[in-house]
Amino acid sequence: MQTSRRAFLFGTSATFALSTLPAPAAESADARAEALLADIAEEIMADAPESASSLGIDTGARAALKSRLGDKSPAGQRQIAGHVAARLERLKAVDLAPLGDVTRTNVEVTRAAHELAAEGFAFSFGDMAMMNSNWSYRNAPYAVAQNTGAFIETPDFLDSSHAIATPADADAYLARLETYAANLDGETERLRHDAGIGVVAPAFLLDKATGQMQAVRALPLNQWVPVASIARRTKAMPGDYGAKALALVTGKVAPALERQVTELQRHRQGATMDAGVWKLPQGEAYYAWALKAGTTTTMSPDEVHALGQEQLRSLQAQMDGLLKGLGMTKGTVGERMTAMGKDPRYLFPNTDAGRQQILSYIDGRLTDIRGRLPRAFATLVPAKLTVKRVPVEIEAGAPGAYAGAGSIDGTVPGNYYINLRDTSIWPRYALPTLCYHEGIPGHIWQGEYTYKLPLIRSLLAFNAFSEGWALYAEQLGDELGAYEGDVAGKLGYLQSIAYRCCRLVVDTGLHAKRWTRDQAIHWFATTNGSSLEDVQGEVDRYCAWPGQACGYKVGHGEIVRLRETARQALGERFDFRLFNDAVVKGGGVPMTVLASNVDAFIAERKGG
Repeated sequence: MQTSRRAFLFGTSATFALSTLPAPAAESADARAEALLADIAEEIMADAPESASSLGIDTGARAALKSRLGDKSPAGQRQIAGHVAARLERLKAVDLAPLGDVTRTNVEVTRAAHELAAEGFAFSFGDMAMMNSNWSYRNAPYAVAQNTGAFIETPDFLDSSHAIATPADADAYLARLETYAANLDGETERLRHDAGIGVVAPAFLLDKATGQMQAVRALPLNQWVPVASIARRTKAMPGDYGAKALALVTGKVAPALERQVTELQRHRQGATMDAGVWKLPQGEAYYAWALKAGTTTTMSPDEVHALGQEQLRSLQAQMDGLLKGLGMTKGTVGERMTAMGKDPRYLFPNTDAGRQQILSYIDGRLTDIRGRLPRAFATLVPAKLTVKRVPVEIEAGAPGAYAGAGSIDGTVPGNYYINLRDTSIWPRYALPTLCYHEGIPGHIWQGEYTYKLPLIRSLLAFNAFSEGWALYAEQLGDELGAYEGDVAGKLGYLQSIAYRCCRLVVDTGLHAKRWTRDQAIHWFATTNGSSLEDVQGEVDRYCAWPGQACGYKVGHGEIVRLRETARQALGERFDFRLFNDAVVKGGGVPMTVLASNVDAFIAERKGG
């Protein structure tokens, strides 16, 4: 099923029009627009100080941001929504006609992000995270869930992104720790409000969230991540920061967490097993927005559902041939992949030693792909990264893997997390393609290119682009020969792509077609041959983050379509490396802006 370009949002023209104004006027218009965008970047970081820390720019004039976190209270969320609305009016007032190509793109991207965010804030429930670069990929109808909320996000943020080099940094950490407690209470207040209007998470998500919280509460307080992290990192620093953090956690954080658990348990008393957002007030409208935000298209749930089914059939036809080559001829593709996933030849021991083997294997695959990338890109980036296990205390509700680029100055590497709660999730043949998706040339690789763009472009991301690029990165691994002589690895790659097609079907099935959780798990596991352990976590993720999982295959499909368009338009002038450069160097954009960027690439190559 081909998606019409008319379905894409933010209808800009197919090509960038060159300004017809005299050069000085055009330069003045560009300068004014870029100054506005620079101001907006600072305003975004004021609302989401975590973004400045993750980028490593919470220093100098921005040093005050290092002591703060975004405000999770109802009043704080209303204030952020007001700021988004005010900025959107300023962006709409910008005349695009006299702007140069690059500046016009920057304005269009910023306006698109604000339009989507403003639509999301119009709903009186949930958590709209698009304006915080750390979590902008997800939107949630529930203020707290097994993968959403301060309890999940803040401890790891403090440990991974809050640098501590001086006592002032440690003091800022303690200030944030105090705000963490306030944010837990702010979320609890929002939970109370949302329950009052009929917005309650499914019972199985509430069980998962409270189970994670209770597991942490059972630990000695000095072992909680926010305490252990600062104690470890300030060991040689005067001030006894570990003791100060313990006092804050004891007196403020732990009681606030206790109050949140109590509120979630109150929700559980009246919760149902209904999995989709169709059950919520404005549920259909909310899902339409979440799907639009996740894909940057206006595709309907039915269109997305059908796209997943059609592409899945094509992929499984390829897999069938490879499986037969391995002597696996009986059963559906899903049944044969299930059998393969249980084959001891491909499994790591479900022990700490086995988990370390997985981490070492990943390091080896990343080293291999680095050597291949000069054949795919004319412009290379360092892509520093650290492979980490998802923290044990949150792994039950966390995704299978995720990643983010490091700081702008390169001092803090990107983090590539893999969930190792059960090593059977990750048979050996599934790991190479995961490395290309999360690490290189996927998320961490792509993220570093944004650092060469104006700051606003590093603060704003679009799920369909970032996840579409990561899926395209998996394809590049195959095109660069990473699976030569490795049929099992090629099957792992195809199963990974098919997995994203299944997401289109399951996400829309849950939220638009009223599938049950059990129905979604059974369909996914039997169709794709994924383990039940893996699929259960995936389905729960879609219940908490509607629409997000649909961005992968929609974005990937558009990148592939545009590459073929460029190839046909340019013929012998088409350069594989320069096309990849054009896509990744353009930064995160809605799909229509990506199409315009590729049109500009084609025009430039034709004129060269």
